Amino acid sequence: MSSPEPRTGSPPPAPAPLPTGRGIELVLLAFAAVLVTGALALVEANQEQELTQALLWVGLAYLALFTIAHLAVRRFAPYADPLILPCVALLNGLGLVMIHRLDLARVERALAAGRDTPVELVARQVAWTAIGLALFVAVMWVVRDHRTIARYAYTAGFSGLVLLALPGLLPSSISEVNGAKLWIRIGGVGIQPGEFAKILLIVFFAAFLVQKRDLFSTAGRRFLGMELPRARDLAPLVVAWGLSVGVLVLERDLGTSLLFFGIVLVLLYVATERVSWLLIGLTFFLGGCLIAYQLFGHVRVRVQVWIDPFSDFENTGFQIAQALFGLGTGGVGGTGLGAGRPDLVPYAESDFMLSSLGEELGLIGLAAILIIYLVLITRGLRSALAVRDSFGKLLATGLAFTLALQVFIVIGGASKLIPLTGLTLPFLSYGGSSLVANYALVAMLLRISNAARAPLPRRPPAPLPPIAEAGTELVERPS
Repeated sequence: MSSPEPRTGSPPPAPAPLPTGRGIELVLLAFAAVLVTGALALVEANQEQELTQALLWVGLAYLALFTIAHLAVRRFAPYADPLILPCVALLNGLGLVMIHRLDLARVERALAAGRDTPVELVARQVAWTAIGLALFVAVMWVVRDHRTIARYAYTAGFSGLVLLALPGLLPSSISEVNGAKLWIRIGGVGIQPGEFAKILLIVFFAAFLVQKRDLFSTAGRRFLGMELPRARDLAPLVVAWGLSVGVLVLERDLGTSLLFFGIVLVLLYVATERVSWLLIGLTFFLGGCLIAYQLFGHVRVRVQVWIDPFSDFENTGFQIAQALFGLGTGGVGGTGLGAGRPDLVPYAESDFMLSSLGEELGLIGLAAILIIYLVLITRGLRSALAVRDSFGKLLATGLAFTLALQVFIVIGGASKLIPLTGLTLPFLSYGGSSLVANYALVAMLLRISNAARAPLPRRPPAPLPPIAEAGTELVERPS
């Protein structure tokens, strides 16, 4: 009987587990491509009574772009959540379908009136999608570890403030559209710097709150069983409130100011876990609303239209009234893609994309879209819970909550739950700046998700010495 071989070293370490979710993400992207292609075919059949070349090139462009995005995610973030990218792809695809459907309606109306054929917005949206996905891949490639962003927190904060304030300081000829100074237009191209500013400011506040977390968690006086923060610790909330009012004054934009203040308030609550911050923030918010209503005429108009849009139906209330008629026409099941009249609503492709979808897809279709948003947001929040560092938790929470708050504000405005704000639905509505910025936001979420789901690095155990070199130990015999 042969003796066992002496151990001359440690066993080889176990191989790292393979990334999970590759097949799931690919299958879900294929499913999204089938749904988008089928929806395009329905629109073409109902509007044109035939299938045109637009179905071919839009479908192929969509398939090619998200194939590249899938390969980039598997290459640079192999452990990332496999549900985030398919949700984004499906929302973007449904947006392209509805924009194409509205293009066909505009062309038909122009021909009936003897006017020139308008520019197809779907071609521009496909181009913006390509630019957004290029930025998406660039962020995934450059940011290999989300924790490195915290080093540039103050630079990001300063850049975000500059981008946020710049349109309000520029002449109205290049910055104002429909009464709001949000744009920078050079030639025929325009961007909204505020869409990128929100991401930079989230990075700054996440890093700042991690550094000063103990300071903001210091208890002050107790009131009604709550520990209120000290007066000198209210500086971040006061600054956020002041910036929100400044945006409202300089740029006359209610949506951006509300979104910015809401993000800062939620990050403060998540960092300190104290309800008192929420109550103080809501008090600031209500005070700001009262001041804005008294000082700014455009805010009063928004509130009056919200209360009774039919009192001035032909003027200020026409847009929201037509949107409500469209939602009512859609009912539960909708009129069907290409069978409604969503083009009767002004800015149906951007501000009122919700009413366009609700008219043709009905309550059932809108509920399905909201579920897609819900899955996207909850997966982002799940990444925030799972990631191990505090900066990643706050950053992922801020990014996911930005999407959630923006969806709530848009849906609330289009359904007359709250006053109109001018924001657009992420990934669905027409618009280049919002789409490109949101793809950068999703890339950062995927980077944090990859860090949360990746296995911890395993240190190999120390090698055991050979038996011939092992030392001798003297053991005392028990009495």
